[in-house]
Amino acid sequence: MRRALTATEIVSALARLDNWTLSGEGSATAIEKHFEFSNYYETMAFVNAVAFASHGSDHHPDLLVSYKRCVVRFNTHDVGGITGTDVACAAAVDALLPCESS
Repeated sequence: MRRALTATEIVSALARLDNWTLSGEGSATAIEKHFEFSNYYETMAFVNAVAFASHGSDHHPDLLVSYKRCVVRFNTHDVGGITGTDVACAAAVDALLPCESS
């Protein structure tokens, strides 16, 4: 059974993720990340890839989609917080995109 992570566990998990932040409060607390794209087509390709990956894990994020941007938010409604599944899914979303060069 999944359990909500403690505040310390969430902070530790966020330190291992790339640019994910904590948002909301109480049972609406989530981890989220803002993704920027060059055009609508790239945004929608990303959204479809997230949908496909999420379906495979049976853990679906909230998505806020606009022309060149997508906000991805994960939390686990049935435990009223953030779980290890949310963190793993956030890492899987990051893996959908190529690494940025410095």
